Amino acid sequence: MTGEIRFERLVGEAIVRHLPAIARLRIVVFREWPYLYDGEEAYERRYLQRYVEEPRAVVVGAFDGAELVGASTALPLEAEPAELSEPVARAGLDVARTFYFGESVLLRPYRGRGLGVRFFVEREDHARSFGTYTHACFCGVIRDPNDPRKPADYVPLDAFWRKRGYEKLEGAIGTIAWKEIGESEETPKRLQFWYKKL
Repeated sequence: MTGEIRFERLVGEAIVRHLPAIARLRIVVFREWPYLYDGEEAYERRYLQRYVEEPRAVVVGAFDGAELVGASTALPLEAEPAELSEPVARAGLDVARTFYFGESVLLRPYRGRGLGVRFFVEREDHARSFGTYTHACFCGVIRDPNDPRKPADYVPLDAFWRKRGYEKLEGAIGTIAWKEIGESEETPKRLQFWYKKL
């Protein structure tokens, strides 16, 4: 760990050479609570291809020297499937003017140093650069607070998100399927949308 973290906005083909590293990061970080994701690199690389192909998408990379230690994704909400865009539309936001912040993943030793804040700043600035987006949104998985798998020291991110200016988009619940640790196949998981005016 060098202590100096470099951030880079990757778009289009610039994402391609980092795909294996981003995929590995996502598998490691999302294996933790609350996602408990049982990921595979080949699947991840296919999933991430959308960010290469969508010209308005961005992957914000956090680098410690040459090593990618964190990554955060964003693209227009209208480029996402209906499972994500329709709940937002029903809640009253204009999908065509809303930027969707996908996932942020950061290796454990780098957490608590302000890098998550920087991920939000970089993605918001990217969304504003187009001059057409009025809102940003993202979603977080809904878990039973009494789930016995929840680590005793787990701190929900709600307060962190509110400090960034986001609030729950009431009534906007999306569904994404993934394979959880211990599952033999993908099952749908419920997600709560959060939003902010840009």
